[in-house]
Amino acid sequence: MRKPQILRISAISISRIFLFSYVLLRSIPGILSSRFVTLGSIEIFKNHELLPSEPTVYFRCQGENKTVFPDVKEPLTELPNTKCKRCGLYEKDNLKSDDVYDEWELCPDEFVHGKYTHFKDNEFNATFICLACGAASGSTQNSSSNNEAAGNKSYVALVILISVLASVATIIGAMAVYRYLQKRKRERDQARFLKLFEESDGIEDELGLGHVI
Repeated sequence: MRKPQILRISAISISRIFLFSYVLLRSIPGILSSRFVTLGSIEIFKNHELLPSEPTVYFRCQGENKTVFPDVKEPLTELPNTKCKRCGLYEKDNLKSDDVYDEWELCPDEFVHGKYTHFKDNEFNATFICLACGAASGSTQNSSSNNEAAGNKSYVALVILISVLASVATIIGAMAVYRYLQKRKRERDQARFLKLFEESDGIEDELGLGHVI
C-alpha cells in the first residue's frame, strides 16, 4: 500500500500572494467593502490519484470558475451580504471525474476577525481570508439598525409629548377665554342693572313720589 502524501503549499508564497492581492484591492476605491475571499494557507493530506504524481487541487464555488492551487493570483470568490455559497475543494483526475475533497456552505458570518478555517479529517486543512466578512460586521449593522430604531421611537415619543402639551395648552387657553367672557358678561349685566336702577330713581324724583308720605 502506498504511503499517503502530504502536499504543503508554502505559507511564505501564500502570504506574498495575499499581500499582493491586499495591496491591489486597496488600490481600487471601495473594493475592501466587498466580501472577497482569498486563500490564507492550505495543507493537503491525501492524494486521490493512483499514479504517484503531485495532485492538481482547485477551489470552486457553484456556478463559478475554478481556481487552481497554488496559482492564486485573484480572489477565490465574492460572498453576498448575508447568503452563503456552495463551494468545494477538488482534485483533478485525468482518467475519470474529478475527486471531491469536500463541499460545504461558505458563509460570511463564519469568518472571525477576517479568517475562516475549514478542516476535513485526513483530507485537508485550509484557511480563508475575507477582510469584510465576519459576525462583527453583522453586529455593527444590527447595532446601527437598533440605534436607528431607538432614534425613531424617541422621535415618535417627542412628537406625541408635544401634541399632548399643545392640546393641554389649547384647553387651558379656551377655559381662560371662557372665564374672561363670563366675567365681562357679569360686569355688563351689573352695569346695566345699576343704570336701570339710577334711571328708576330719576323718574321717581321727577314725579315727586319720593316725598309722598
